[in-house]
Amino acid sequence: MSRFRTGLVTEVDTERPGLQRLRVDLGHGPEPCFALTDLTGSCRPGDRVVVNTTAVHLGLGSGGSHIVHWNLAHEELDLGGAGHVLKLRYTSLQSERGTAELDHPECDDPLDGIPVVACTLHSQLAPVVAGILAVQHDARIVYVLTDGAALPLALSDTVAAMRDDGRLAGTVSAGSAFGGDLEAVGVGSALGLAAHTLDADVIVAGVGPGIAGTGTALGTSALDAVTVVDLAASLGGTPVLCVRVSDADERPRHRGLSHHTLTVGRLTHATPFVADPGPPGAPPADVPGTSTVTLGPMDVAAVDAAVVDPDHLVMGRRRQVDPAPVRAAVAAGVLAARLLSDRSLDADR
Repeated sequence: MSRFRTGLVTEVDTERPGLQRLRVDLGHGPEPCFALTDLTGSCRPGDRVVVNTTAVHLGLGSGGSHIVHWNLAHEELDLGGAGHVLKLRYTSLQSERGTAELDHPECDDPLDGIPVVACTLHSQLAPVVAGILAVQHDARIVYVLTDGAALPLALSDTVAAMRDDGRLAGTVSAGSAFGGDLEAVGVGSALGLAAHTLDADVIVAGVGPGIAGTGTALGTSALDAVTVVDLAASLGGTPVLCVRVSDADERPRHRGLSHHTLTVGRLTHATPFVADPGPPGAPPADVPGTSTVTLGPMDVAAVDAAVVDPDHLVMGRRRQVDPAPVRAAVAAGVLAARLLSDRSLDADR
């Protein structure tokens, strides 16, 4: 069941388009909270707000923050919209977001071999992008957010930073996810919009922050990667699966090659490429259901030279503690960039 409480906004810590990080006093002093301003409008100190406390109560992955459900300072709120297609449909926060497909029918066009990297963790995004840029410095990279974890794109600090510094050329939010440069009804059209409307050279697609998992093979939002791989292949793209590995995870199912990666490989109808950079901390070369590409010396050098924040966290662990997952994600990006180069050579011929 959901939990709600009413509190007083004491401070606005930070804000950016679509997101405010706040301090809200619920009776025991200020506590961290965030507001999705595209849904609830902005908050100011002194506003009384209704906040959803469910995730913090359960100890789940909301970053330790409550979420503003409604600002009682607003007697009414009209945030406008871009069309008649709703997201968060049939909830009290359903929002008129519009859909880019109506204005961009080119989303139906084939992907023409564009590399599409499927991620099972949001923390793979930054190292994948670093790997791409280590080989193709001017590549236009577009991120497609699926709706298997956090739905608001504004919640991702990683995406905000990479949009600000130009590492990402654009974003598309698919399904119930929202807040991208373009909104899409589903993953298939999102890939087409990324390729043909935002002119992506490489597409990276996957869940936002806060993956859901149960310890079972099928009960995880990591399986969004199955949809990404199969749709990318069916639409004429070149799918690359970013494998999840770890040398430090305490859970046996994620030690070495994660069962998430094995399950995605088992369930896909397509055969995605997997990058094998070799030691140290390399993913196992054999991922059933995939086609392993062993990186050559130049590409391994690119993996080692890729610029990744040393404090970047994967499942709460820094690279110094567990380098394997970052190296595997960078390798997926390097492979995607190499496939992009091969595609360009084919086009020149």
